[in-house]
Amino acid sequence: MKDDEARTRARDSQRKAALALKELVWILYRIKRQKGASNNLFNSISTHNMLPKVWKKGICGDKRRKVYIPNTLTVATLARLLKVKLDYLLARMRRVGMTQEASYDYILTSDYAALLAEDLGFSPTVDDEAAFDIHPPPPHPNFQSLPHRPPIVTIMGHVDHGKTTLLDTLRSSSVAKGEAGGITQHIGAFSVPVLGRDDEDGPRSITFLDTPGHAAFSAMRARGADVTDIVILVVAADDGIMPQTKEVINLLRKEDSKIQLIVAINKIDKPGANPESIKKALLAEGIQLEEYGGDIPAVLVSGLTGEGLPELVETISAVAEIQELRAEQDGPVYGHVLESNFHKGLGPVATVLVQRGCLKVGTRIISGLCQGKVRRMTDSNGKAVHSALPGMAVTVSGWKALPKAGDDVLQGSEGDIKRALSNRAKKAEIENLQDDIDAINLARRQERDARSEGLDALHVLECTEPKELKLVIKADVSGSCEALEAALHGIGNNIAVSKVISATVGDITESDVLMAKAANATILGFSVSVPRSIQNIAAQNGVPIFTSNVIYRLIEDVRSRLIALLPVTVETKVVGEATVLQLFDIQLKSKQFRKVAGCRVINGVVEKQKHARVVRSGQIVHEGSLDTMRQLKRDITEARKGMECGLSLKDFSDLQEGDLIQFYEKIEKPGVL
Repeated sequence: MKDDEARTRARDSQRKAALALKELVWILYRIKRQKGASNNLFNSISTHNMLPKVWKKGICGDKRRKVYIPNTLTVATLARLLKVKLDYLLARMRRVGMTQEASYDYILTSDYAALLAEDLGFSPTVDDEAAFDIHPPPPHPNFQSLPHRPPIVTIMGHVDHGKTTLLDTLRSSSVAKGEAGGITQHIGAFSVPVLGRDDEDGPRSITFLDTPGHAAFSAMRARGADVTDIVILVVAADDGIMPQTKEVINLLRKEDSKIQLIVAINKIDKPGANPESIKKALLAEGIQLEEYGGDIPAVLVSGLTGEGLPELVETISAVAEIQELRAEQDGPVYGHVLESNFHKGLGPVATVLVQRGCLKVGTRIISGLCQGKVRRMTDSNGKAVHSALPGMAVTVSGWKALPKAGDDVLQGSEGDIKRALSNRAKKAEIENLQDDIDAINLARRQERDARSEGLDALHVLECTEPKELKLVIKADVSGSCEALEAALHGIGNNIAVSKVISATVGDITESDVLMAKAANATILGFSVSVPRSIQNIAAQNGVPIFTSNVIYRLIEDVRSRLIALLPVTVETKVVGEATVLQLFDIQLKSKQFRKVAGCRVINGVVEKQKHARVVRSGQIVHEGSLDTMRQLKRDITEARKGMECGLSLKDFSDLQEGDLIQFYEKIEKPGVL
């Protein structure tokens, strides 16, 4: 006990010393900035000497992640390396006195960058080669000189509120009719020419992103909001504010960027439409509409008839003009992957939204851990294009692997892309290793805690570990794969839980079946095909496969499989009662006797096949089943209230006059997640 107290005091002292040292470093930094103090004094206790050595001893239980930092980098690049929002990093810098340096394009030295990384919980290492990566170029210094770009508009809202039909009418096609289950399953990107204000560049255009409204696609909606300038919140006039409507509102509240919101009250042509009540409900949710003194425009539209669409387009154009949306049309390319999948004859393809630069055929690009050379580009109408300017969404082929939806798309030379890919792969490996180490340490700590309590660690582990429903997901595009994985991950409770062991794009193959067999997993296919040969292999190996082109059916299937893993709740329901009036001994063969109770049914119906129990003085003395049930000399199977009959029980001959015999049935109720 004394040793534990001493160790606790030592840890507290060490923690206080580390915090004091950290404050001293920032004080010395301020002195250096303000009075030009010696570099040697600051560097002597910089993050490359004393400070990390103290922290790496495990103060406060920190599990610090390693990060490589170049000798010089901008604040924006440091935020990307640390995977934190730029505004958050700038706020931390101001809090520690770096007010003058708190700018996205300020160039930091490795000392200050490492100190900031330490402050955010990282273990920095200065290494130019290991830290090399391709990043988006800094913003243009003279923004007003850049040409205008089309606004990127995201249509959001609750499922079946008419988002796709609205966009369908805008571009005069038939997308909504072809959607599985009547809901949008992917992010669609379309560039629509708009006859608005003419300028030297000709008619302006608007790029629309159509996001799904179903709850399972929250990640896809969040990604759509991340790359958009304007969000059109579609609310059905005959339905009102629904869960996904509130989700979009909350999503926009959390956004730090200045995304402009436009409300489109749809389906005004339907009977029962009440736009005024919708406006009041939006006001209650904190949406300040213009007619109530706010700054959010609301437009009444009908996606089916086209009523109000010209006003909606005019509103979008006016909002975009106020926002002054500009981007350079030359220089390195920067964009985002909206969707990706395998295309027969083209291999991996991705829908790329260009945000800066000009993407051309032949350009070498990198996205996440994938690279490629643009071989072919098509617009939303399937027409081949040779270049894509900011604000355009194009389908790009030429990837060597399938990029993930949501990843950045950046341009670089062949050598730089190879270096960046190597470093990204090493970083991903380190992060995965760290996650594995954390899981191992957690398991070992649980075992130690179990031993300290005098319990069998294996028994505790078996009792605490839930049953796992392992899943192998196959989807048609990466966005759907991501959304389905997010929706299915962790469904369940402390008794049974789902676990996604693999989530990839493409049709179900033999290797997927073999992996599922080895892991005792179920294969879920979303909008993919299963060849007859693969079905036969799965049947031979006992691997269940469930496919659907509607995501909520897959989720329901997983829930039903999880419920089957839960222990059932057994309830008993008494269906009949009989009292013992008199006992008789009936002679059987070989001079054997059987005790038979003459009974009267007092409640319900007594059935021979039901379970029976003997209740004496309020206590159950026997549970079993009937052996015989007779009325006079005739065998019967049931007796109703008021009837008299003879009853004998299997393996029980201690019946007494006055006993109550209850007949009941067992009802099994499935578990509840």
